[in-house]
Amino acid sequence: MFSKSKINEPGSGSTDNAKPAVPASSAPPASASSQKPSEFKASAPKAKPPASVLSADLHVTGNMKTTGDIQVEGTVEGDIRAHLLTIGETATIKGEVIADDVVINGRIVGRVRGLKVRLTSTARVEGDIIHKTIAIESGAHFEGSVQRQDDPLNPGAKSAPAQKANPAS
Repeated sequence: MFSKSKINEPGSGSTDNAKPAVPASSAPPASASSQKPSEFKASAPKAKPPASVLSADLHVTGNMKTTGDIQVEGTVEGDIRAHLLTIGETATIKGEVIADDVVINGRIVGRVRGLKVRLTSTARVEGDIIHKTIAIESGAHFEGSVQRQDDPLNPGAKSAPAQKANPAS
């Protein structure tokens, strides 16, 4: 079952746990084995950091600001600024929301500013929405005004006239 090889012979500098010898004909060339570590480093993509998640049982009082992504499932009393902000179905935000992308599945009481704003069918928004592009799914509840701006993240930017939305659903 086991055969003795030169690797396991005394004086060869190896231990009993060493791998069995591989015939020279099946061993990869030295240049191929030396390329593997550099190939791995060169081809490894830079991983995007995961979103910060505020769980459903978390209650935050105060403002939050990040250049990353946030997913809120709990309650926040304060303003939030982020790159991508996802408001979960169980979430309630009482304050202003500013983000490049805003996806609202839960409840927001306050102003929403975003380049892309999306209200899903479970969204409940009480406040104004200032956006570059907006999508409102059937079933979403929205009370407030809607303004389109080329730069909605800048409070001093010029906008089109506000349109008052009627409560839906």
